[in-house]
Amino acid sequence: MKIPAFFIAHGSPLLAIEDNDYTGFLERLGRELPRPRGIAVFSAHWDSPKQAVTVDERHETLYDFYGFPEEMYRLVYPAPGDAGLNRRIGDLFSAGNLSHQPVRGRGIDHGVWVILKRMFPDADIPVVALSVDSLRSPAEQYAIGRMLSPLREEGVLVIGSGGLVHNLRMLESGGEPAEWAVAFDGWIAEKLEAWDLEALFAYDKQAPHIRDAVPSYGKEHFVPLFYAMGAADDGRRAQRIFQAYQYGTLSLNCWKFE
Repeated sequence: MKIPAFFIAHGSPLLAIEDNDYTGFLERLGRELPRPRGIAVFSAHWDSPKQAVTVDERHETLYDFYGFPEEMYRLVYPAPGDAGLNRRIGDLFSAGNLSHQPVRGRGIDHGVWVILKRMFPDADIPVVALSVDSLRSPAEQYAIGRMLSPLREEGVLVIGSGGLVHNLRMLESGGEPAEWAVAFDGWIAEKLEAWDLEALFAYDKQAPHIRDAVPSYGKEHFVPLFYAMGAADDGRRAQRIFQAYQYGTLSLNCWKFE
């Protein structure tokens, strides 16, 4: 069975310990999916000009945040790596003429372990973390994801972890989502459902409220979308299966690509 690719918003690190609609959704998603033999995650919190790939036998948990409750720093997600999956990913990147770098000892950042802790709490599925490059064009990011599309037929779950609306300078305390954030997510949804690559690749010029939704200093949270889409280029079907907001503007969404 070909496993769908996903874009999953990782929101605040507190999702690891919170109990809300989104954390419940992630737990159900993990139970409902066919059990993957491995998971490859493109993380917004690993922005690198050269494609990097973790090659650890067992991952350390990276606490790449500060000022959170002490409980957060006691959480661990000791997922194993997979040498065979590492080699397969390296071969696919090489076949696509993409220079890549194996990285050992970095640990997995919260863009990876927070969502996986909710989806697969036993940490018993091999994980490979992958960097993104926010300075590449959307077409290049999509092409890198497409290189990994064969993995979906091999039982590997491919995830892009980030946030479509992610501007920490514009968080709000009110309960209702900001109209501009909803409008931006709506535009993205329309283009994704049509698989309109021309419009999506020009999102920075065409999408409404782009400077608020994807600030120049925060593109790394948006671009995992293109990596995840590329992994489903052979099917080109997009479905939004969750949408909510935290702090008025922090978009919590999950897109399934088949």
